[in-house]
Formats: sequence, C-alpha cells, structure tokens
Amino acid sequence: MQCHEVDYEIFGDDMQVVEVELDPGEVVIAEAGAMNWMDSGIHFEAVMGDGSQPDQGFMGKLFSAGKRALTGESLFMTHFSNRSSLKRRVAFAAPYPGKIIPVDMAEMGGELICQKDAFLCAALGTEISIAFTRRFGAGFFGGEGFILQRLVGDGMAFLHAGGTVVKIELENETMRIDTGCIVAMTPGLDYDIERAGNLKSMFLGGEGLFLATVRGTGTLYLQSMPFSRLADRIMAQMPSRSSGSSSGGGFNFSLGGGD
Repeated sequence: MQCHEVDYEIFGDDMQVVEVELDPGEVVIAEAGAMNWMDSGIHFEAVMGDGSQPDQGFMGKLFSAGKRALTGESLFMTHFSNRSSLKRRVAFAAPYPGKIIPVDMAEMGGELICQKDAFLCAALGTEISIAFTRRFGAGFFGGEGFILQRLVGDGMAFLHAGGTVVKIELENETMRIDTGCIVAMTPGLDYDIERAGNLKSMFLGGEGLFLATVRGTGTLYLQSMPFSRLADRIMAQMPSRSSGSSSGGGFNFSLGGGD
C-alpha cells in the first residue's frame, strides 16, 4: 500500500509539536494519546493495527496488534482522517521533552529500525511491526531490549527522542555509543554490545558496564537524553519517605522556644 502524502510543520524547541496537514481523504496514524489539537472536519477512531493492509482479516489484525503489544505499546492505534472538502490540520506531541524527527521513509530505503517507544505518528500506509535483536547480548545488555520497532513504507514518519537528536551517516565505519542513546538506524547497520573498557572503567567510569557498537554503512539517529536516564535523575532527587519531613528539603527547622 502506497503511503498518503502529508505535509507538516514542527513548532517549538525542546517541547516540540508536529502539525500534520491533511488533504481531503488523507489519513495519519498515531500512538494512542499523542494528539494535541485538530481542526473541525478531522475524524478519529481507534483501530486495531496500523491500517497498512486494509484487506487483512480480523485474525491478521489481532496478530499484528499483538506484535505491537510486545514492544509495550497499545493494541490500538488512532487513525485521523480528513472528511471535509478542505485541508485540515492535526497536531501531535510526545509526553516528555525532546525533539521530533521527520523521516522520509523513501529516502531511508523504505525501512527503519527504531527503539520501541520512538514512533509518534506517520502517514497511512506505513507498517509498524517488530524487529528482534539478532544477538542475545545486544538484547540483554544493550539498553533497548530484545524487541525493537520496524517501520516500513514510502511516506513521512515522525519519531520522538529525548534531548538533542543528531543524525550521523556512517560509511563502513564503527561507532561506540552509550546504551540507550540509539533512536533509529537503517537495516544495513549491525548492532552489538561490548564491554566498557577494563573492570575499573566498567565499575568506576560512570558509563555503565557495556557500550553499544554500530558498524557498517547507513543512517543513524542518536539522542542525548534517553528517557530512562532522565527518569533516573528525577528519582535520585526524590525525598526519602523515611526522612520524616514532608517538605522534601534537607534542612530541619525548630519552631518555638529553646526550653
């Protein structure tokens, strides 16, 4: 199925929103809960599966949705269609600070492998399925888990990542990356993990026990602030419940006299 051709505009800097413009009859698919606002004339409905195979039967749709559930996503996706006679817009944003990455799937060779929570929205016709890491070590220690998302299509897709996003073109090169910083890559790249130096560096260097290695020729997207790292920093600053203070601060004040 050929993807719908949608136009878009991205607003903001660190809390970005992508506004997709739909011609009459065009459809964009998105993760549940990603929509921020939409024009009148936009109709939305929850659909089991991505809609890339309209002739697929119920069991096929159920199997496709079940594969999405393995990545931790909802069984259903939301389809937004323009049922008016004029152009209409619908906007989407991710639930934490970062950048929205517009990807022309045709320029990526029609396929992209991304981390399991990176997908935000895409033109109808884009297939969202799963991809398994080929090596046990990469899946267990690589920070992305055994299951990644695979996007297939020839239209626009939009990903979300934390912090600043950098696009790197590798030409038969090798890059060592902190686990969790990989957002997406083209299928021609090989993904694995390796030890982060000697034992001293692994336990005292602050970079974790393992690094991800990406080899080959292709396109790689990296993020500077994985959500897991942001969550760890927030949790580290949370006050302890055993501190006996509801204010959360590090100081105790005594009210009243000295006797």
